[in-house]
Amino acid sequence: MNLFPAQEKQYTKETMSAREAQRLAEFIAFGPIVFQVARLMVKFGILEMLRNSDNGLTREEIASKTGLSDYAVKVLTDASLTMGIILIDTDTDRFSISKAGWFFLTDQLVKVNMDFNHDVNYEGWFHLEEALTQGKPAGLKHFGDWPTVYEGLSQLPEQVQKSWFAFDHFYSDCSFEEALKIVFSNNVRTLLDVGGNTGRWAMQCVGYNKDVNVTIMDLPQQIGMMREQTKGQPGADRIGAYPANLLDEKSLFPETKFDAIWMSQFLDCFGEDEVISILSRAKRSMDENTRLYIMETFWDRQKYEPASFCLTQISLYFTAIANGNSKMFHSDDLMKCVEKAGLSVEKMYDQLGHGHTIMVCKLK
Repeated sequence: MNLFPAQEKQYTKETMSAREAQRLAEFIAFGPIVFQVARLMVKFGILEMLRNSDNGLTREEIASKTGLSDYAVKVLTDASLTMGIILIDTDTDRFSISKAGWFFLTDQLVKVNMDFNHDVNYEGWFHLEEALTQGKPAGLKHFGDWPTVYEGLSQLPEQVQKSWFAFDHFYSDCSFEEALKIVFSNNVRTLLDVGGNTGRWAMQCVGYNKDVNVTIMDLPQQIGMMREQTKGQPGADRIGAYPANLLDEKSLFPETKFDAIWMSQFLDCFGEDEVISILSRAKRSMDENTRLYIMETFWDRQKYEPASFCLTQISLYFTAIANGNSKMFHSDDLMKCVEKAGLSVEKMYDQLGHGHTIMVCKLK
């Protein structure tokens, strides 16, 4: 298994003492309550109060400012103290925020991940064992009777949709500026956006290049959402649609040959056999001059190890909620799929935005 330096350092040898390892094991065992305590410390404004206080706050002051009972503040601060998100001055019994607590308030990635896990995943993950043994998104039944989350996305509760799209857009949007330069360094006039979702990338393209025409290929439900999101915006008249269910192997790509085919955070929504099928069908829209750009957050190619941790945990969202059979890729695995589909990897661009890689592919 190939790993970037940060991952190799962390995953190939033991780095903890026995006592540290024991504490981590207990931390994991109480993971669900640790998560909820941290979430409520943010929601009730306690962490923000502690950050903004000059000398910290006593338990009584926290209760007064939040309107919570003394009991509620006591159990939250006790747990938060042992979790490591707050500190206490034993001389004054005043609480202050720790470095870890500070990240809950200032790191947008932490906020996005927490909202996504609470609103989209938390209850569904109770069915993770069932999902793993059956190969189906058993946790999705909490929301509705769909084979995958994508068919039901437009029907999810408003707050769930909000957290889902915030998560999806946060991971992709920060990479768009660099990705546009890479894609349009070639003479791209026609671009097929596969899995275009709400049209955010397509809008970026038509805004960046006044001559490009973009076709979004996605489920009919997603096409409808895209039309609503892009309606009336400059350049929307250069965005076309090609409805398709790519899980259906009989669903073909357009016969038109495009200059570029774009798949951003798309192939991780499918199992490897499905990925090979999709890429094999994509060749119908390619010629020797076409370049297929796959943008993914490969967990093995991250500059910093915490990103790898996040990505491997996100894989279980796909298992229990999204579709039951996909995950965040190790780059070696996706390369093998590309080769089996009759394509070859021409170039890799790493460290875009929050750890994205663009894999540039061409016909063999």
